[in-house]
Amino acid sequence: MADTRRPVPQPPPGDDSWQEEYWRRNLRLMVLLLSIWFLVSYVLGILLVEPLNNIVIGGFPLGFWFAQQGSIYVFVLLILVYAVRMDRLDQEFGVDERDEEEDVR
Repeated sequence: MADTRRPVPQPPPGDDSWQEEYWRRNLRLMVLLLSIWFLVSYVLGILLVEPLNNIVIGGFPLGFWFAQQGSIYVFVLLILVYAVRMDRLDQEFGVDERDEEEDVR
């Protein structure tokens, strides 16, 4: 079967400003998502667990929920957000790895 991947647009030789912009935006996204993860897992799950335990939802103290379940759910959600946002960023800069789907019938 022939290679049907579309060619990746190449920048002019010596022009790596797009790489710097790509990396800057990638780092900004990582810092934002890691900050959210830190807030949920460390601040809400450890530092503020006592005040949050005064709030009871579904029979469980909210601080306990954040420490045991909430940080895991948020972490999985952040992984999904990162994957989707990086796919968009890759497409924007022409470095995505997805093949265009063809109807093979």
